[in-house]
Amino acid sequence: GGILSTSQSGMLRSAARLARPLAAQARNARSMGDTASERAHLSAKSKSLMALEDKYGADNYHPLPVVLAKGLGPKVWDVDGKEYFDFLSAYSAVNQGHCHPKIIAAMHEQSTKLTLSSRAFHNDVLGEYCEFVTDYFGYERVLPMNTGVEGGETACKLARRWGYEVKGIPKDKAKILFANENFWGRTLAAISSSTDPSSYDGFGPMMPGFDLVPFNDLATLEKKIAANASEYCAFMVEPIQGEAGVVVPEQGYLKKAHEICKKYNVLLIADEVQTGCSRTGKELASMWDGAKPDVTILGKALSGGTFPVSAVLSSSEVILGIKPGEHGSTFGGNPLACKIGIASLKALREEKMTENAEVMGNLTRKNLADMNSPLITTIRGRGLLNAIIIKPIEIKGRTVTAWDVCLELAKNGLLCKPTHDDIIRLAPALTISESQVNEACGIIEKTLKSFQ
Repeated sequence: GGILSTSQSGMLRSAARLARPLAAQARNARSMGDTASERAHLSAKSKSLMALEDKYGADNYHPLPVVLAKGLGPKVWDVDGKEYFDFLSAYSAVNQGHCHPKIIAAMHEQSTKLTLSSRAFHNDVLGEYCEFVTDYFGYERVLPMNTGVEGGETACKLARRWGYEVKGIPKDKAKILFANENFWGRTLAAISSSTDPSSYDGFGPMMPGFDLVPFNDLATLEKKIAANASEYCAFMVEPIQGEAGVVVPEQGYLKKAHEICKKYNVLLIADEVQTGCSRTGKELASMWDGAKPDVTILGKALSGGTFPVSAVLSSSEVILGIKPGEHGSTFGGNPLACKIGIASLKALREEKMTENAEVMGNLTRKNLADMNSPLITTIRGRGLLNAIIIKPIEIKGRTVTAWDVCLELAKNGLLCKPTHDDIIRLAPALTISESQVNEACGIIEKTLKSFQ
């Protein structure tokens, strides 16, 4: 992994654009071309509901052919009453399980009192929430937002402001470093840091001042920062890369990255939107390395999947760089979100979901290894954020991919999604029991055997 300048980062993206469009087109053609056959086994009710989306909606993800109507704990049911294990958990937003009763109760109670005051006025819940969440994670201050990507955007703004006011970076020269294969959303800033053409291609020009380094490469990270230390204000990184395929760095990576950042007076921003809130068997994934990043971004499971709630946690020095009137959000810190956030975090601790995630994660990986499936080339993860890499196989003249495996898993009662062509992420609710893990792994084993 060599060092990439801003211009070289652009060249990397340009090269990727040239190298990958045919593969992307083939993927898209396959996905769109197979839609009818993928839906062939569905009921008329499911097909009609999907048809409404097709006719009046916009393309988003390419979803699995299932229409969900109900969720409880680690399970969901479709419109025809078929039961499934949910092994995506809304990309780790539903860590506490679907419709957690304590979260729903808090949500309902507050929704009958006051849902939104905007930040033009104070409300009677925001202060309580700010104290609770900062004490919970051990930070001085919190800046509340709504979606995870808003948290990322806010962290970038805070880092730039800190760079100018505290570090003394010359005006408009601040740079932020990101890891290759990162993913933190779809806004223009988020895609400007991306190395995935499907995220950024056709949406330029990109945000200036964003540079890239390889993930899990401390030597290159230090060389990159040292080459232009006076202009770097932050390094933003996921402790475990989720969309990249649950890529777990070497032990101690985050702590050593933080030491490098401190050496050159650069902030370490941990994007814990997917890995935080107990998903990996620690309350924050950074805790696996004994690291405490300068800034931590949370979202998704901060609401147990009931409402968009995100947060940027940091020091007074960083958070107070933004003065009144310089940043805002109509919904950020609304009383409904605050009550939901408190209930969501309390549930994680009171029901020992962090501990359960570690134990059930170990069991999941053991069960996957014990399958000895020739289709699985790699098993990796921490806690209940896991992935398997599927070996592409030829059956009847066509290549079977992770997508095909996910389609069969759904038919057998387990929902998960591939990331890239060969990786399947496995991330059930943290409330899942030992017997449920074993039952779900039985479905995975049965499905894999059907392809052999």
